[in-house]
Amino acid sequence: MSARDNLKVWHDHFAHKDGTGLRDQIADDAVFHSPVVHTPQSGKPMVVAYLSAADLVLANDSFRYVREIVDESQNMAMLEFELELDGIHVNGVDIISWNDQGKIQDFKVMVRPLKAINKVWEEMGKMLEKMKG
Repeated sequence: MSARDNLKVWHDHFAHKDGTGLRDQIADDAVFHSPVVHTPQSGKPMVVAYLSAADLVLANDSFRYVREIVDESQNMAMLEFELELDGIHVNGVDIISWNDQGKIQDFKVMVRPLKAINKVWEEMGKMLEKMKG
């Protein structure tokens, strides 16, 4: 699959919020790079947990992707997003790489400004704890 095809699958997930669809998109040895956690989170269960929590915390009615850069030769895309979270403007970037089977291999999130990072850290921490319990 091409990067554009893989990206369409990602956007379809976002439109429907199907947890099974998300799990199906993640490679077994995928890695997630959080904007607030120092070490990369490795393995499908961890990546699914972080992305599922992000779906619940960040993907509110104000969330929108505002820019996309697709690199077919690297099978990757960079997606800039914006949202409001408890009155705080959040601006960030998702960098997604897919393997040859069209599964997400690497997912990196960067967020700005500092006030937004702190809010995302707080809300994601709460959601991950809630999902464990």
